[in-house]
Amino acid sequence: MNYRVVTYILGWVLNIEAGLMLLPFIVSLIYGELDKGMAFIWVILGSALVGTLLVVKKPKDTTFYLKEGFVTVALSWLMMSMVGAVPFVINGDIPRYVDAFFETVSGFTTTGASILSDIEALAHCSLFWRSFTHWIGGMGVLVFLLAIIPMAGGTHMNLMKAESPGPSVGKIVPKVKNNAIFLYGIYIVLTLIMVILLVAGGMSLFESLCTAFGTAGTGGFGIRNDSLMSASPYIQWVVTIFMMLFGINFGVYFLIITGKLKAALKHEEARTYFAIIIGAAVIMFIDLKDIIEGTADAIRHIFFQIGSIITTTGFSSVDFDMWPETSKTILVLLMFIGACAGSTGGGIKVARILILIKTFIKEIVSFLHPRSVKKVKAEGKVVEHETLRATNVYFVTFMLLFVVSILLLSFEGKDMVTNFTAVAATINNIGPGLNMVGPTQNFGFFSDFSKIVLSFDMLAGRLELFPLLLLFCPSVWKPKKKSKTA
Repeated sequence: MNYRVVTYILGWVLNIEAGLMLLPFIVSLIYGELDKGMAFIWVILGSALVGTLLVVKKPKDTTFYLKEGFVTVALSWLMMSMVGAVPFVINGDIPRYVDAFFETVSGFTTTGASILSDIEALAHCSLFWRSFTHWIGGMGVLVFLLAIIPMAGGTHMNLMKAESPGPSVGKIVPKVKNNAIFLYGIYIVLTLIMVILLVAGGMSLFESLCTAFGTAGTGGFGIRNDSLMSASPYIQWVVTIFMMLFGINFGVYFLIITGKLKAALKHEEARTYFAIIIGAAVIMFIDLKDIIEGTADAIRHIFFQIGSIITTTGFSSVDFDMWPETSKTILVLLMFIGACAGSTGGGIKVARILILIKTFIKEIVSFLHPRSVKKVKAEGKVVEHETLRATNVYFVTFMLLFVVSILLLSFEGKDMVTNFTAVAATINNIGPGLNMVGPTQNFGFFSDFSKIVLSFDMLAGRLELFPLLLLFCPSVWKPKKKSKTA
């Protein structure tokens, strides 16, 4: 392990987080909440001091392998969450650190699960920071780091592989730094367009920004206690459309921008993603047409909730916990499927689901025709054995962590549906579940132990499991051996 280069990058992450905290402080000045906003100043000063000490001297040995990438990403997200929770405690909006940590982890991982029962009681600066953590975490702070900090090429790619969601990470453009700039460019433009449309629909600029942050990062933190249930149909449709847009692989946008529209329309994962949405909507409409009054309202709520759940955003336009079992079952299944790889959404990812299904079909064919040679293909290309193995290992690890987490939560004695959907909602970075963690409820009733378990699940889910799990492997922490000189 090259400790020096890891701490160097962690220092930059601290400095970036300190800089980003200036925004909620500015919000506190605008709304006359200086007493609350000063909490951010104290954390900014502390973070900047430590960060500067860590980056003041660039390491001589910049060797950076995938192991260092995974460890750096995991430690960065833990550190961001631990530091990002402090202002809530200092200004008194979330007095208990465990609760503040849970809320901040939920923000950065774009989960949207909350321990708060009265969101509207928070100061504007706290509401802004809470939603802004979604926007930061949606694309990833280390992707932002790659766009602005000059580092070795291996460092770039290994950091991106460790942080970006999906079964594989490739470069859209030749240089990884340009790749990061391009991704953030799309991210910012889509966010700004959404803000403009929300303001045009009658939302205040502050609420439009917070809603856009939650949508772009597919996080789901709102600034009202009822999420978006009281929003106008226009606002709900705008949010629905943009939730689905942010759930698409950003590589599709690159194809469109570069004039490769035919290739974009043929993108297998994107087509499957929309097919799942439409298929789920048809079944749910049949199930709900006699329950929700008005066809237009039924279609709006159905597409809103499907978009919210499959992209793992977690906004609510209605209390779907009151819907029939068939509709609720579909929503739970969508929790696990998730959005596209290379998007800001969570879940297992459509790409992995496709690979798993095709692998299953391949094995069935092999049993029937032992001499046949059938390759698994994705996007018209043969999927390498390494990707197939990684997908299978990911799925097994995901299920093991899921089962263990439910077992740990069961010690509190809550009902099975609550525990099952609480873990599903956190490990898939969704937010609301069913029963006691439904869309009108919160996670505040869980014990500190359960909140830590669920916080771990949120981080593991956002980081694709392995970066966080590797922290518990002793061999990872062995110092790098010095090369022998003649």
